[in-house]
Amino acid sequence: MRVAHIESGRHLYGGGAEVRYLVGGLAAARVDNVLLCAAGGELAERCPEAQVVALPMAGDLDLSLIARARRALRAVKPDIVHVHSRRGADLYGGVAAALEGIPAIVTRRVDSPEPALWARLKYRLYARVVALSRTIEAQLVGCGLARDKVVRIPSAVDTGRFRPEPSARARLLEAFALPADALVVGVVAQLIARKRHEWLLEELPELVRRDPRIRVLCFGRGPLEARLRAAVAARGLERHVVLAGFRDDLAELLPGLDLLAHPAEREGLGVALLEAASCGVAVVAAAAGGVLDVIEHGRTGVLVAHDDALAFAGVLARLLANPLERAALGTAARADMRRRFSIQAMVSAHLDLYSAVLCEPAAAEAARRATAREPRETSR
Repeated sequence: MRVAHIESGRHLYGGGAEVRYLVGGLAAARVDNVLLCAAGGELAERCPEAQVVALPMAGDLDLSLIARARRALRAVKPDIVHVHSRRGADLYGGVAAALEGIPAIVTRRVDSPEPALWARLKYRLYARVVALSRTIEAQLVGCGLARDKVVRIPSAVDTGRFRPEPSARARLLEAFALPADALVVGVVAQLIARKRHEWLLEELPELVRRDPRIRVLCFGRGPLEARLRAAVAARGLERHVVLAGFRDDLAELLPGLDLLAHPAEREGLGVALLEAASCGVAVVAAAAGGVLDVIEHGRTGVLVAHDDALAFAGVLARLLANPLERAALGTAARADMRRRFSIQAMVSAHLDLYSAVLCEPAAAEAARRATAREPRETSR
C-alpha cells in the first residue's frame, strides 16, 4: 500500500509531530509513504521514513496548490491520500485527489465548528473524516455529515521518548537559570489567542505574591509573542515568566516541571497534554473540547470550568503546595497515556481505516482506472 500524506504545517509541534509518528509507524508496518509538505518547513527535513515531496504551500488562498498537488500525486501514484491539515490543504488536497481519481481521507484536528453547508460540500471530497476527539466528532455530525463517515482516532504520544526522568529537573533549572527551590509551571502552546496565555497572566500576580517561588515557562512561538512580553512587563512578572520559544529538547525538559497548565479555551485534543502526562507531570486544564478525552478529572489531572480563571489559579496554587497529590496525578496519567494513546494503537486504527476505504466500490473503480496508467515505480 502506498499512502500520500499532505501536511501544510511548517513546524514539528501539534499536527506536524503527529504526522511523523504516523508515518514512522506505517513504515514499520511496511506501508510505502509519500509526504507532500511545505517547502522550507521543518517537516520536509525530518521525516526520513517517507519519500518527501516539498511543495510551495501558501495557505487558504493558494488555489495553485491544486495543480501542484495533482502533478505530485500523478507522479507518485498513491493508493490513497491522507490530508492532515488546514491552511488550504483540507480543501485543495481533497480536490487534487478527486481530480486524480484517488480515494482520500482527511483529519480534522481543531475544535472549531464550521458552517454546515461549507462542511458538507468540502467533506464530500473525502471517503472518511478522522476526528481527534468526541467534540470534533460531534461538530462534524452536527454539520450534517453521516455518522459512519466520521471516524474517531485520537492523537498519540511517544511514551518511550516522553517519560519520567529524574535528571530532567536539574537540566530544566540550569537551562533557564531558575532557583533550586522554584515551583515550575509549564505552558506548552502556540502563542495565539485561543491558548489564553493572557487569561493565566491576569491571575499570576496574586499567585506569586502568595508564593514568590513560582516560575512559569511558556514553550511555543506565535504571532502574540510581542503582546505577551508586554503583558508580562506590565504586570511586573519578568522574574517569574519566561517566554521560552520552541525547544527541540522539550522531551528532556518536561519531566522537570512541577505542573503543566493548559488554559486554552478550545482544543482539538491537546498534544502538549499527552506529552506532559506521559512524562508523569500533573496537568491542570480548562475543560474544553478534546481535553475532556485526555484528562480524567481528579485521577489523571484536574479540569477547571473553561471560563473560571480564578478557579484555575486556585487549583494551581493548591497543587503547587501539595507534591504528593501532584505525584499521584502524574503517575496515573503516565499509565493512562501508555494504555490509551500509544503510537501502535493510532497506527493500527489508520491501517484499518485505509483498508476499509480501499475495499469500497468507489476506491475499487479508482484502482481499476489506475491500472490503465503507466506502471508505478516504487520508492523503496
